[in-house]
Amino acid sequence: MTEESLRMFLTLSDAVIITDSRHHIVDVNSAYEHITGYNRETILGAKASVVKSKYTNKATYKSMNEALNKGESWSGIFINKKCNGDLWHSSISITPYLIDEETYYVGIFRELEHLEEGIYIAEDRRNNIQGVLLKVLAISCEIRDPAIEDHLTRVQQITESFLLRHNDRLKLRLSDDYMQSVIHSSIMHDIGKSGVPEGILYKPGPLTSYERLIVEMHPLIGVDILEKINSELQDSFFKDELSVARNIILHHHEKWDGSGYPSKLRGTDIPFEARVVSIVDVYDALTSRRPYKEIWPEEQALAFLQEHKGTSFDPDLIDTFVSLHGS
Repeated sequence: MTEESLRMFLTLSDAVIITDSRHHIVDVNSAYEHITGYNRETILGAKASVVKSKYTNKATYKSMNEALNKGESWSGIFINKKCNGDLWHSSISITPYLIDEETYYVGIFRELEHLEEGIYIAEDRRNNIQGVLLKVLAISCEIRDPAIEDHLTRVQQITESFLLRHNDRLKLRLSDDYMQSVIHSSIMHDIGKSGVPEGILYKPGPLTSYERLIVEMHPLIGVDILEKINSELQDSFFKDELSVARNIILHHHEKWDGSGYPSKLRGTDIPFEARVVSIVDVYDALTSRRPYKEIWPEEQALAFLQEHKGTSFDPDLIDTFVSLHGS
């Protein structure tokens, strides 16, 4: 039951949340229900962090906790999640009130989406910026190949439809954020080839064992490039994408039976995102003209993938990929 002296806050037009000293929800107003999508009756007693997302900077929470622990008011910017999973950017002020030796916190939110854009980046714009920058970076690393942009775009497009189908087929409930990170990062898979000499990379004939060893260094070269980028950014804006990209770059040549490179990982020890992109990369390579091969028909490429199901590739993923092509 809300303390009578705090009830007046619930009449405000902005979203209001009142919590006890342990940050359990004591009451919310109708504006809070409307914005978050949570029904008052179902959210009472829950932790205020029920709307928390991974996008708010950790320093923000640290600043808030330090102020509230001192009994001081605090204000800042949160990126929270609504009941339906949509992000909610908000400015919040939190004020502690001591009533009968019990501390209550009154939080007043205002949606930034309703303000002029400029003090925050909307989620759809954020995703677009990330995707474009990663694409530019990937193309710049492989600029020696005039056809690389088409290849990278195809890999990204196929990865998107493949991942969505697999998630739906096996009811994996992969988060939209994660799938978007995989789709964005798939375009980065071969950035390490920028460190492989052209004479080897585009050699029309078979590679010698020495040349093959050099080619197989490209995942390690790619990760080294990524780590340099990451150390320069030092920002949460690309944190998830670069983490997923690292797994894809380093492990998209691992094989299900452990015979791949560079780490000879086996089965589910291979990161899921790398297993996905490995299939897409091989399929696009087979169905595209390369200096050392002609274009394979789709049926022949799919037959190759099925032939290597359970040896080179994750069997469940192969089943989904084949179903994607109506076979």
